[in-house]
Parts: sequence; C-alpha cells; structure tokens
Amino acid sequence: MKQSLHLKLGHQLSMTPQLQQAIKLLQLSTVELQQEIQQVLCTNPLLELAEELGADGTDDADIAEAAADEPAEVGEDWSQEIPAELPVDARWEDIYQSAAPASGAQRELPDFESFHSVTESLRDHLYWQLNLTPMSDADRAIATAIIDAVSEDGFLTLGVDELLESCNADGSSFEHDEILAVLHRVQQFDPPGVAALDLRDCLLIQLGQLSADTPHRNLARTLADRHLTLIAEGDYATLARRLDTAEDDIRAAVRLIQSLSPRPGDSIRTDEAGYVNPDVSVRKHEGRWLVTLNTEFTPKLCINPYYASQVQRADNSPENRYLRDHLQEARWFLRSLESRNETLLRVAHCIVEMQQGFLERGPEAMKPMVLADVAAQLQLHESTISRVTTQKYLDTPRGIFELKYFFSSHVNTASGGECSSTAIRAMIKKMIAGENCERPLSDSRITTLLQEQGIQIARRTVAKYRESLKIASSSDRKRFKRKA
Repeated sequence: MKQSLHLKLGHQLSMTPQLQQAIKLLQLSTVELQQEIQQVLCTNPLLELAEELGADGTDDADIAEAAADEPAEVGEDWSQEIPAELPVDARWEDIYQSAAPASGAQRELPDFESFHSVTESLRDHLYWQLNLTPMSDADRAIATAIIDAVSEDGFLTLGVDELLESCNADGSSFEHDEILAVLHRVQQFDPPGVAALDLRDCLLIQLGQLSADTPHRNLARTLADRHLTLIAEGDYATLARRLDTAEDDIRAAVRLIQSLSPRPGDSIRTDEAGYVNPDVSVRKHEGRWLVTLNTEFTPKLCINPYYASQVQRADNSPENRYLRDHLQEARWFLRSLESRNETLLRVAHCIVEMQQGFLERGPEAMKPMVLADVAAQLQLHESTISRVTTQKYLDTPRGIFELKYFFSSHVNTASGGECSSTAIRAMIKKMIAGENCERPLSDSRITTLLQEQGIQIARRTVAKYRESLKIASSSDRKRFKRKA
C-alpha cells in the first residue's frame, strides 16, 4: 500500500475549557451556582467575596476598579472576551454528564439540614411502634412479615394466606388464626387504617377506632361494609330505601366516611420540602413592567487586589506561575458569570415583554410562544434559550413560575390567529369550576363552548388538556360532586 500525504480542509467546533465553563454556568440553577461559586472560592485564592474585602474599610467600588486596572497580558488564551453568541448548540452530554456540583468533597460534606433532618418512611414508623409493643417472639416475627408487606399507600400487598405461607417458609408452624390476631394488632398502629387488605377494610378500621358516641358511626360502618358502590354513585335514595333510613342520615354518614383517609400511608410524608429561589423578579412601576436580576442569593465576587498586584510579567518562577494561572481563571470565571447574568436578564425581559397579557389578566391571556421566538428576537441559538430557561424561576405578582412555563404550543382560532395551550387549559379549568354539579360538562360540550369562542380544537385535545390538569371525566365528577 503506497503512503502519501494529503491536505484536507474542515470545520470543527472547538470547545475550549473557558467556553465549557461559560456553558456550564449558563446551565446551572441558583442553588447549583452557589455551590459552584463556593467551590471556586475554595480552590482559587485570587477570588474573594466582596463583603470580605470591604470589611476592612475598602469600598467595593474601589476593589472592582483595582481589579479591573490589573495588567491584561496574562496569557493569550485568556485575553479574549466571551463572544456574544456562544456556540452552545453542541450536545451537552459531550461536555458534562450532569449539572450536579463538580466537587466530590461537597457531596461528602452535606449541609446542616442534611445532618439533622429526619426522613422516616411508613415502614420505619411501623417498626418504631412495633418495638414499643409487648409481643412474644413468634408474634413479633409475624408482625415483621406483615410490616414488610405494607406498601407506601398503607395497604397490604399480600393476602392472609400468602402471609401464612411466607411466615412458614422457614419451617415454622404458624396457624391461620395467629396471623389474623397479629394482623389486627398491627392494624391498630398509627396511621389509622394501615395494613388494611382493601379500601373497605381500611374504612372499617378507621370507623372502628372512632369513639362509640360519634354521630352516625354505626350507619357509616354498615354503608362502608356493604354499599360502597352505591356511595360512589351517589345514589342516596336507593340507600335510604334499602336501609329504611332517612336520606339526611345517609348523607351525614357518607360525610363521615368522606372524612376518612382512603390512603393511610399518605400521612407519613417522605418527600423533603423543596424551596425555590427566584432568579429574576418582575414588578409593575408607573405603568411599566420592570425586570430585575435577583442577586440576593448569589455572592458578589471580585479579584483580590493584593494577590493580583504580586503577579510579575517576566517572572517564570513556580510561585509567580501559580498566581498568574489563577488570575487568568478568576478573570474568566467573572466574565462567564457576567455573561450568564446578562443572558438570563435578556431572556427574562423578552419573555415578560411577550407575555404582558399573562401578567395583567392571568393564564387565560397567555400567548403561544416557543424557544425559536425568543431566539430569533435575541439573535441567540435555541439551545442557549433552552439552557437559560431550565431551572430558572421568575417571581411575578401572580406567583413564582419556571421560565419554561411561559413556553407553550398553540391552537388555531377561527379568525386566523393562535391561542396558547396554557390559556386553553385555564379556560377549561374555569368552565369546569363553574359547572352545574348535577350536569357536569362533557368533553364534547367543552369543545363546543371553545369553538363558539373561535378556538378550533378537537374533543381529544380537550380530553388531553383535562387529564393534564388532573380533572376527572364528567361521569366521575357527577358521581363525586353530588350534594353531600
């Protein structure tokens, strides 16, 4: 095979470390950005908190001016400014696996709340009660098997026969009555109704734990034991006729049943509360909507002027190279942070300008908007808009919303215009909220009402939007919305 040399021209996207850092900061949420800043502060002595430097009487403005006046000839790779349009259309997975904190040390040292918060599951709660309950070793073994079979909803995932088979798998000789006896003891644990076999059993357990003088308790137990189907259908007249009881008493007993928990395990929450720090705020001032960047949760950084003054241009000693390299990194980090904030503010301002109807009148006035609309107006790439709006939140007079909330598809109108899917969902929700309880609006009727308003929409689309709002069908709403 003959060897030869060839020249080939090509175009390739070069992802420098500096550009990668700019993209990374653009992607991070507020909490992740705080963690990234703390990590950089720990590893770069040239970066300092402005509050710390200003504590000795030095004004923050003087600090920033001193840092800006430092020599700029610190390296060819670091002297360039961040381009106005970052080439961030490359795949994010090619650079970073996730937006998690970069430091493994921070994962090893969780915050104060992680040390002291207690997250208890339903099984842990049941085991804690079991340890406080006097039992024989045999009964405790059965109770342990029962608790292991309890789901997160609080119901048993195994029947009594299956529990008996499981307990005797190791060669024991438990009887059916022993399993039932221990099961009844576990069913008296907190939360009420736990370890029930089904919904009927769950309601009967909870009613049995009420005091004997509770009004309509006995009637409620009869209804829960034999007539759950008629209760679900709201057929109180038939119930009153079958039980030879006044219909008002039936309604009172049903209200007592409705006050019980159909999912006992929901009372033991294992999810930690989530808190959102809004990145941008919008308020109306003198008839105009003003968009401001929320810097309350982001530390103010600057370059330490003393260390920066120690950098010598012609000195190639290890100490001077260490300071020079970290000065380069500090300057690029500040530029990347400034670019992130500027891009976020521009995108938020564009969204507020296009969605003023939402701020003025609510979700029904939401305009259809996609990433390409904002990208075209700001002359940025769609992937840039996507990363800026991911896990970034806008604080408005109507609440805190993720920036992605303002992007939605559209449905054509009879006049040739467009209507946002978010606005249509708000209309559907408003129609259902004001419907007649005895005659709920069907999907077909909602479709007709929307078409009368000029919105061209199909019934299956209405059904999809209704289900996304977690609203039951008209037949189910009629069943549960009847007068109780």
